[in-house]
Amino acid sequence: MADRLDQERTLARQPLYVSNKNETFRMFESDFMEFFSRVHPATPLILYLPVVGYMLYVSLSQRQLPVLAVTALFLLGILLWTLLEYLIHRYIFHYEPKTRIGKRLHFIIHGVHHDYPNDARRLVMPPSISVPLAFLFYGVFLLIFGRLTPCVFAGLVFGYVCYDMLHYATHHFPMKHGVWLWLKQYHLRHHYRDDQVGYGISSPLWDYVFGTTRK
Repeated sequence: MADRLDQERTLARQPLYVSNKNETFRMFESDFMEFFSRVHPATPLILYLPVVGYMLYVSLSQRQLPVLAVTALFLLGILLWTLLEYLIHRYIFHYEPKTRIGKRLHFIIHGVHHDYPNDARRLVMPPSISVPLAFLFYGVFLLIFGRLTPCVFAGLVFGYVCYDMLHYATHHFPMKHGVWLWLKQYHLRHHYRDDQVGYGISSPLWDYVFGTTRK
């Protein structure tokens, strides 16, 4: 199926969706794998907001960093998340592999979302992927920021939670006014008009920096 959809996208030169309804597609024969490929949209809030709170507690109470410094480093973490979100979406989620296995993997990682964009159970990242990535980035931050890591990491994780919640909202909440409407329209253009632009979801900042707002 992934091969057929890839060919149709190439011929149409535009995003293709199979269904615009809130329905799902079975990706795995294994019930175990299929279960963990679907996630309740509240999962990132429950899993990661306590992490953000604990990291800020460590920064302020245990390491006794100044409030102003913690605030600045927290905002730096959010900024780093927006860059990471852009790079992952553009260069990993929208990488076009040539091999059959690569195409299958691409479909599992992101292609299924473009084919079933309103599938509510596949709009946030499964913890089986996000948790190992969180440990990986915490280790990288330790090498870069040392004892300042908790407040920067708190910002990164908070940015990720905002991304997941905003992504869900753009597909399922009305968002009829102001900046919320603009963000919703910005992301939906990526789905229904041109999937080679508009890679930022929580922020279009890096699309403007790298010239991928529109062609």
